[in-house]
Amino acid sequence: MARSVHELERLLGVRAAPGGRHPGRGTHNALMSLGGERYLEIIGPDPAQPGFQGILPFGLDDLTDPKIVTWAAKAPDLEARVYAARAQGYDPGEILPRSRELPNGTVLKWRLTAAGESHPNWLVPFLIDWGDSPHPSRTAPAGLTLERLRAIHPDPEGTRKLLEALGVELEIERGSSVQLIAHINAVRGAVEMR
Repeated sequence: MARSVHELERLLGVRAAPGGRHPGRGTHNALMSLGGERYLEIIGPDPAQPGFQGILPFGLDDLTDPKIVTWAAKAPDLEARVYAARAQGYDPGEILPRSRELPNGTVLKWRLTAAGESHPNWLVPFLIDWGDSPHPSRTAPAGLTLERLRAIHPDPEGTRKLLEALGVELEIERGSSVQLIAHINAVRGAVEMR
């Protein structure tokens, strides 16, 4: 993860701050605010959890280079959104509690949907409810603005149906690969990240 933090600092002109460890998940993260209640999370294997034996989330076991893998959609009405999605034929997964300890010892708690191995593709976001915890964008280093998020997929229509079931929108164009693309206004100018 240190390499990704360094590369993004060089590209964007902002250094991500350590966010904390995900106990029992084998990962840790670093964060950058993208303006508003948006943030970029850099996540990677946690060397402080060397005995972790599970599968790392988001396909991290198979990544060799940094890339945008997925996104989250804010859902303070999490149960209602999951119910509505299931009624439309898409199961976003069970609602799971999560937490991480900040470097200062504060523990953040949130809930999210986790489709796990059955996830159709990572262009469909997971839903997240931060509850009473402070939103990470408030404490992450600032200076960046997410201008646009778009995607490429061989079956944009099928992906749009899943997005509609969740009540979210994402601009998707047809292409031979699956890519999530962020357009960021950075310290050093406009940047397109994939």
